[in-house]
Amino acid sequence: MATDGLFLYKLTHELASLTEGRINKIHQPADSDIVMQIRAAGKNVKLLLSANPTYPRVHLTEKQYHNPLEAPMFCMLLRKHCEGGIIQSVEQPDLERVLKLHIRQRDELGDLSMKTVIIEIMGRHSNIILLDAKTNTVLDSIHHVTPAVSSYRIVMPGQPYTQPPKQDKKDPFIASSAEILELLKQTANNEEKQSMSEWVVQQWKGISPLAAKELLYRSGIDEKRLVQTLEPLAAKDFAEKFTQFMQSLRAEPAFPCIKEEPRKQKFVYYCIDLLHIEGNVRTFATLSSLLEEYYGDKAERDTIKQKTGNLKRLLQNERNKNEKKIEKLKETLTDADHSEKYRIYGELLTASLHAIPRGSTEVEVVNYYDEEQAVISIALDPALSPAENAQRYFKRYSKAKNSVKVVQEQMKQAEEEIIYLDNLLQQLEYASLADVEEMREELIEQGYVRDRGSKQRRKKKSDKPKLLRFTSSEGIDIYVGKNNTQNDYLTNRVAGPADTWLHTKDIPGSHVVIRSQQFGDATLEEAAMLAAYYSQAKESSLVPVDYTFIRHVRKPSGAKPGFVIYDHQKTLFVTPDPEKIEQMKSEIV
Repeated sequence: MATDGLFLYKLTHELASLTEGRINKIHQPADSDIVMQIRAAGKNVKLLLSANPTYPRVHLTEKQYHNPLEAPMFCMLLRKHCEGGIIQSVEQPDLERVLKLHIRQRDELGDLSMKTVIIEIMGRHSNIILLDAKTNTVLDSIHHVTPAVSSYRIVMPGQPYTQPPKQDKKDPFIASSAEILELLKQTANNEEKQSMSEWVVQQWKGISPLAAKELLYRSGIDEKRLVQTLEPLAAKDFAEKFTQFMQSLRAEPAFPCIKEEPRKQKFVYYCIDLLHIEGNVRTFATLSSLLEEYYGDKAERDTIKQKTGNLKRLLQNERNKNEKKIEKLKETLTDADHSEKYRIYGELLTASLHAIPRGSTEVEVVNYYDEEQAVISIALDPALSPAENAQRYFKRYSKAKNSVKVVQEQMKQAEEEIIYLDNLLQQLEYASLADVEEMREELIEQGYVRDRGSKQRRKKKSDKPKLLRFTSSEGIDIYVGKNNTQNDYLTNRVAGPADTWLHTKDIPGSHVVIRSQQFGDATLEEAAMLAAYYSQAKESSLVPVDYTFIRHVRKPSGAKPGFVIYDHQKTLFVTPDPEKIEQMKSEIV
């Protein structure tokens, strides 16, 4: 992990600018993330605290986060104890991958109280913990650690806070050359062979394998060289360069950079220049901007992938159910097509009642409906009289006939539901977190997902779906809805009657609206390209796209979200061009 103790040491100094800053708002946009809005040094900033098991981090951010309609309990507790509070200091204890925010706040009675927010950046064991600083008691944490998980430390409300297990390592900032030499001698006398890289990581606090490689490279020593093979002069020279390296790292400003490792085809970041890596380097003004760039949308994409994966499985299961339902309904229709024989059986039995003994299981009669007057065999229920057997066949005939209309209606509903589900599956392909939440709300309303949230959770009437707005090469606004909620809002609320509406022909996709009455062919083609790009035919060529005026688009009564019918349309064929779409200026409105 590039965020080692040394990196966090430099980051802590950068975040010292938050000292005496006031925490105005706190949000929890994801299960493992907290965002604090802080007023510090005369400006508003946002601090991201993430205990994501894959991408744990802490840094200032300019990114916009989607917040849930109802704040989780941990977020509510943070608001109670930290909103309105002042950050008294930012501390990194003992070069550990731990950051502490010491916060003072006035409680409801006006008394001063001290709280500590601890961010532990430790891979899958990462956590965010709120402490009562006076009693060192855990008020709550974003991830609970129960006795079943760890016997060493319990992180639960009401428990005393126990620090992560400390390793018996030395502080590299205060070590002298003589102490380093002594440690090298002690290791050289051990029977166990140890490389220089392993020795640096195991002996010194806060140094990751990446930092160890850089230290050894600058010292002119092969990282794989055994400690036991180091000559006295080489050891002395290394000890001096070790102290110089640490003094330089401590005193000089950070050098935030991302460097490419061509051989491994990956990128690494650190707080100093990584001279041991020969690759392209990108530098940043701050460590926060470096982390923002490096992680980018990785964590959000993973969260989206998880949430869309669950919804995709749900929708695909519903789709499979409807396909099986249609197959069974087709079998029912096939049986109904043969229902005429039941009427014939009934009439033949009625005509031969006098010749059928009671209790018969079968009777052979002449089929006078057949040109050749063939004899056919009709099965009977021995428990019924001949007349009752005839009525039984008439009833089967009547039931089969009457079921045709019902079955056809059920097939139509199942086919429409498959189209609806296909639309939702297509919309999940490029959904943001906000889009996923809107789609989940829609599925709750439609009865596909059980609402396990609070009964008080309701969307405000003032809440408006967010739309994508593009600007065409002619400077015309083009709006795109990415899910059914946005599509309905765009088509039925935003667009005017003279605006132009576009949608892929007979293909699940987004509603697209050109918000102008005067535009050229370039705008029309670009709007059609957007409709094709945000559809199931994204990877296809010559995609048919219908366009018509909004006044010719209408939503049938009782139709599912996103469904409309339209007329007076024209069709053009376009091939989505991702590069051209990327060039079109876009924003969320």
